[in-house]
Amino acid sequence: MRFLVDAQLPPALARWLSAQEHKSLHVADIGMQSASDRAIWDLADKDGWVIVTKDEDFAQRKTLTASGPQVVWLRWPNGRRADLLARFEQVLPSVIAALERGESLVEVR
Repeated sequence: MRFLVDAQLPPALARWLSAQEHKSLHVADIGMQSASDRAIWDLADKDGWVIVTKDEDFAQRKTLTASGPQVVWLRWPNGRRADLLARFEQVLPSVIAALERGESLVEVR
């Protein structure tokens, strides 16, 4: 899997995903921390990235169009980075399974 982690999430999530043997970048890694949602969407679509985000705008966009990248929408409250990583570790297998089934929007609560 190839994950592009959006700006509302810490770069540590991209590093953790890479350590789990998934190609992963944070938008800050590629100078896009202030980029528009459209620019991030277009890059992910062009290069085959799955967007990992807390931004509802990506989820809404995905529900309105069949094209574009897959989106993992984290519906979690803000919290400590360590808690986020531990929680993501718990849900990663089901997220991967959903993406592999072809789900275009994976909502994680």
